[in-house]
Amino acid sequence: MTRQPGWADRAAGVLLGTAAGDALGAGYEFSYPGPDLPIGMIGGGPFDWAPGEWTDDTAMTLAVARVTATGADLTSTAGLDAVAAGFGEWFDSHPKDIGNQTRQVLGVRDGNAAAMTRTAQQVTGRKGGNGSLMRTAAVGLAYLDDGPGCARAAQMVGALTHDDERAVQACQLWSHAIGQAVRTGTFSGVRGYLDLVGGPVADFWTRRLDEAQSADPQSFSKNGWVVHALQTAWWAITNAGEQGNARHLAAALELAVRAGGDTDTTAAIAGALLGARWGASAVPAAWRRLLHGWPGMSARDLVRLGLLTARGGRDDQLGWPSAPRLRYEGCDTGREPVRHPHDDGVWLGGYDAAFGGDFDAVVSLCRMGAEPLVADHIEFWLVDDGWAANPNLSFVLNDAARTIRELRARGRTVLVHSVEGRSRTPSVAARYSRHLGGDPRDVLAAMPWADPNPQLWSVASGQDRRYAD
Repeated sequence: MTRQPGWADRAAGVLLGTAAGDALGAGYEFSYPGPDLPIGMIGGGPFDWAPGEWTDDTAMTLAVARVTATGADLTSTAGLDAVAAGFGEWFDSHPKDIGNQTRQVLGVRDGNAAAMTRTAQQVTGRKGGNGSLMRTAAVGLAYLDDGPGCARAAQMVGALTHDDERAVQACQLWSHAIGQAVRTGTFSGVRGYLDLVGGPVADFWTRRLDEAQSADPQSFSKNGWVVHALQTAWWAITNAGEQGNARHLAAALELAVRAGGDTDTTAAIAGALLGARWGASAVPAAWRRLLHGWPGMSARDLVRLGLLTARGGRDDQLGWPSAPRLRYEGCDTGREPVRHPHDDGVWLGGYDAAFGGDFDAVVSLCRMGAEPLVADHIEFWLVDDGWAANPNLSFVLNDAARTIRELRARGRTVLVHSVEGRSRTPSVAARYSRHLGGDPRDVLAAMPWADPNPQLWSVASGQDRRYAD
């Protein structure tokens, strides 16, 4: 299947969007935030989460993603056993929160996937909780070019804990939609999946999706049930503002939280599809800097697992994202950094500067290796090209400029860099100048070697008003 430009950004956004929605909703779980209450990544809630800490939704997703990132087939015995082992490892960490149905299954301590599935089948009573749908993000990523395989994997991974017809259908629908969003940058896979399956399944979910788009979330308020959980996520995605740009991701996640109830889970479900549609570049840096959780991971780890999953367990030709430090052969990466013309606490340079110098924070505008840098290291997904290669261009430029400004307000000395510091670095520096009220052209005078991409510069400097702030 064809993957449209920007697919890697969107693949990186799937797990990141899941975790962002999860951590955003964690502080409001089982509540119903009013329209005047600001929504933020505040932590707290009934389980006293730290700000930015993800919950069981992302933790169980990562138990799957750590397997798919190796290139393993989730429909194989070995792949499913590895997922089951990951669930057990997480359960043994004594998580703060775990769904009742999942607890019943994992508490038995089955030795493999087949035994775990049999235990799930023996659970009595209502078995259609949202606990399988909340963790299906990695399935859609792992089978981007294999629709039938995606459907089988969604069923088998879900069945490890949830033996329910509607739960299976929801996981298959959402996993398909995630894969389609990564490939094409659209939400078309939600309805498109129903065109593929047809029959009673399509009839049931078509009515549910129609209701979600047009009704109030009180009509599907029991969102601990998988059907209402999916409806809540789709309601937020289709009813949020900013539909035509990257700000839609944050707007829809906030709306999912306002729907109330199982807020972390519904926002995590929505976040997986939103991240697949808008990409990692649409997740605000302020959120990414806070994200953390089991098993001791951060936002950078989510990006790495997402990319490896989408690539079948393989790095790209530079060894990204797994190599400790990338080697940009043939590039002039040793440019000495210079001071920003409008803020002498901001330095502008190339790749090598990130590994030396007395900087409190580093803002990276290019691919980086896995080697840790300073505590305040923030990466932005920015391609050294024009707007066609950067569909979220203005959002990223503004997000980077705001981040620099916030770091400076906290007294940090900041390095802003890209590979050679010739194009992306002056462009972000120009947008930062505009935030300060300065003339962007002064950046070019301070960086005589600068040669920014014309489209990138025109948007960054404000000349191209199609991409206004």
